[in-house]
Amino acid sequence: MLVKNHLFCFFLILVGLAGYAQDVAGWPKVELHLHLDCSLSYEVVHRLDGSVSQEDYRREFIAPPVCTDLADYIARADRAVGLMQTPEALRLVTLDLFEQLRRDGVIYAEFRFAPLKHLEKGLTGERVVAVVDSAVEEGIRKTGIQVGVILCTLRHFNKEQSMETVRLVEKFKGRHIVGFDIAGNEAGYPIDEHVAAFRYAGEHGISCTAHAGEAKGAESVVETLANFHPSRIGHGVRSIEDTALLRVLREKNILLEVCPSSNLQTNMYPDLAHHPVGRLYGAKVPLNINTDCRTISHVTLSGEYERMIGQFHWKKADFLACNLAAVDHAFTTPEVKAKLRQALRAWYAK
Repeated sequence: MLVKNHLFCFFLILVGLAGYAQDVAGWPKVELHLHLDCSLSYEVVHRLDGSVSQEDYRREFIAPPVCTDLADYIARADRAVGLMQTPEALRLVTLDLFEQLRRDGVIYAEFRFAPLKHLEKGLTGERVVAVVDSAVEEGIRKTGIQVGVILCTLRHFNKEQSMETVRLVEKFKGRHIVGFDIAGNEAGYPIDEHVAAFRYAGEHGISCTAHAGEAKGAESVVETLANFHPSRIGHGVRSIEDTALLRVLREKNILLEVCPSSNLQTNMYPDLAHHPVGRLYGAKVPLNINTDCRTISHVTLSGEYERMIGQFHWKKADFLACNLAAVDHAFTTPEVKAKLRQALRAWYAK
């Protein structure tokens, strides 16, 4: 990953946050599971399409409190993806997300997207990734927030599309592109088309995460670990259904990227009280808290923290532990990790 002195400007952010000790928005945070194309503010949507009213935005970009299932939830991204088909649109959406992160107290984030979803107006996959990579550099320079980008293949993609995506990660390795993921509806598509791409990632030293244990049960996490060998699992909360799997996650130090509100919206659990995040944390499974889709779920990371406090009575020490676990599993350099750990421990120790 490209490391410059300005990457460590997040220390300046912490100084600015110091006056907000009682405000969750002011707590420094690390977010690892965040979809770029599902996190457009109304301001950037209206800039890209001036005909979109706030009512249109609420209806077309934000999902209802409970969707039919994951497929219904994912469909809400189509409108946003349609707007992200030019270099300037990709740049504006990326910078908009940086601004959301700044307001939310995030000091390190990894966001992800599927570059092959942005080719409708003639862009190549390589051009899409180059534009976002450049926008991330601009966002880091302007905000001091360190960000890496994970490129996603999708469950319904074929083998060739998955291989094209992982090769884009390899091509941009050493810049702000830091990893490879598979997203989409795991209940609707088998893993067969994607095994080769994950094998390629392993052979070329590419960091991997993978969505599992969301639309399907614990068996999807077991299958994903066995065939894709990721160091993190996107969501993965249904691992709670398999005691042996929990032991594997602990022993192999596999982090779950947990997104509580998203799981409720996809109709996995009736309410937060029934969500297994508290039990997973109590079982000492590595995990951190994330938003998933800031727009579709209409959430902030601060709001997710407040829900954890309200439902599970988490303290600052619990959030520090989860943020440190996120740093340990982040797809970044040892130097950046050391700076992040130092910053988080210093702030939460106050």
